[in-house]
Amino acid sequence: MFTGIVRELGVVVSVEEAGGGRALVVRAPNTAAAAAVGDSVALNGCCLTATSISGEELAFHAVPETIARTTVGALERHDRVNLEPALRVGDELGGHHVQGHVDAVGRIQSVEAEGEGLRVFVEAPEDVLRYCVEKGSVTVDGVSLTVAELSPDAFAVALVPHTLEATTLAALRPGQPVNLEADVLAKYVERLLRR
Repeated sequence: MFTGIVRELGVVVSVEEAGGGRALVVRAPNTAAAAAVGDSVALNGCCLTATSISGEELAFHAVPETIARTTVGALERHDRVNLEPALRVGDELGGHHVQGHVDAVGRIQSVEAEGEGLRVFVEAPEDVLRYCVEKGSVTVDGVSLTVAELSPDAFAVALVPHTLEATTLAALRPGQPVNLEADVLAKYVERLLRR
């Protein structure tokens, strides 16, 4: 489990095709120093398993299912990525409950300056939008955010200066694909109410 609070910006060092999936190496000194082989790490919101660690670098293997359902397949060398190690007992839950299971890939509709931050509209499929409520939580590329506004085919988030400095979201551009994860608590409520 994760919180959607990015702990480090990593840089993709290498990407290779591997058995229908992809082998990724990411330079992330802080994450690598605290990680062990087999640990879960959220990379742009996608839970991956560290397959090896060497100095400041972590290796991951993304299987075909991950490639098909996330933006991991589009990552290239030198890309920056949001990283968050899995929660450990006693860690603070600063964002919201995030599983690292990407529900869908959305697209950035617009990015507008708003005070010292940005207002970003994200086009999302209905199976994500149905779990979005104003002032509720959503995860975009692994970042826990608050839904500021809803439209029939999108939601908006307001990005504060700290988020812009500590994550990759300052570089968002219209048309860009992003990993989305809806609030897992909303999914459980829906399932229970159906019964």
